[in-house]
Amino acid sequence: MSTIIEEVSNTKTLNPQPPNPKGFAEIFDTYNWDQLTSDIYAKTATDVERALANSKRDLEDFKALISPAARPYLEQMAQLSNQLTKKRFGNTMQMYVPMYLSNECQNICTYCGFSMTNKIPRRTLTDEEILKEVAFLKNKGYDHILLVTGEANKTVGVPYIKHAIDLIKSQFSNITIEVQPLDQSEYETLVDSGLYAVLVYQETYHKDEYKKHHPKGKKSNFYYRLETPDRLGKAGVHKIGLGALFGLEDWRTDSFYTALHLKYLQKTYWKTKYSISFPRLRPHSGGLEPKVEMTDPDLVQTICAFRLLDEDVELSMSTRESEVFRNNVLKLGITSISAESKTNPGGYVVEPQSLEQFEISDERPTEEITEMLKDQGFEVVWKDWEAFR
Repeated sequence: MSTIIEEVSNTKTLNPQPPNPKGFAEIFDTYNWDQLTSDIYAKTATDVERALANSKRDLEDFKALISPAARPYLEQMAQLSNQLTKKRFGNTMQMYVPMYLSNECQNICTYCGFSMTNKIPRRTLTDEEILKEVAFLKNKGYDHILLVTGEANKTVGVPYIKHAIDLIKSQFSNITIEVQPLDQSEYETLVDSGLYAVLVYQETYHKDEYKKHHPKGKKSNFYYRLETPDRLGKAGVHKIGLGALFGLEDWRTDSFYTALHLKYLQKTYWKTKYSISFPRLRPHSGGLEPKVEMTDPDLVQTICAFRLLDEDVELSMSTRESEVFRNNVLKLGITSISAESKTNPGGYVVEPQSLEQFEISDERPTEEITEMLKDQGFEVVWKDWEAFR
């Protein structure tokens, strides 16, 4: 089995000739939000039962599984999801941790504490501060780190991100980033430095609502963000993380578009690995109330639907969710979780009291979550899943 280092060094050959050079945007434009919503809500119990009976499920089955008609079948969905996850991933759970490098941002985002309109102290970590944070996280046992910044190209653009990767790559098996969308050549530069994976969430696939929540800054360009995973695939990034921010629009329709995006990417960049995250809108400075509430049963239904659609995709659960919810949902399809997360730059050691991007719900220390996982029968994995397949 090749090592992660070997895999990362070979990523530029992952997807040499994408079959659809026009990208996902062309497919996206053939769908209508309102029609899709109607289709999902029109699904019946018969459609759900058919989807559950299928051994391989398509996007029509997924519509049924996220529909209101599927709610009475939630227990059956949960049992099937558990079985499929055990079959594919065993009893392992990957642990990762985010490290925020900067809260500087040039965008206006109505739901984010880092939005440029929020009057908060801004800071970007220095080399010394980054290494202090890393020392704390390594002492906790982490070998998989997620680097996060606001979207400020002049302050935390590619040179800064590349330097941060170069500074810490010897201490981690793999490095993931969640930063502003970049051009293909910029991703290629970061891959050369050791970048392993990128998380990029569309927030919402509803174009009008997207514009409402992103009125200013580079992020206001809906299609540039939509086409980011295509640039990632062409750049040879080893793993791509997708998701929508639930609460901005109808969670069912946003979930369908996420699944549509996933299936397109898997077909187009078929050697790349993929993960799905399920962030729900959380309180922050200048807080935004959710337009559409996503309840706990709604989120359970969504997680199970993604697992039933795809046995291989990794499903991630962050500390946005409560201790009780996370304890109970782990066996329903989740393969990776974060712990003891801080969403402010320097939050672990350098400046623990600085303003967070959003409020964390599960604040348990890493050691307590590790013990909880072991009590539930999980083997805790500190490196990326790909090293163990």
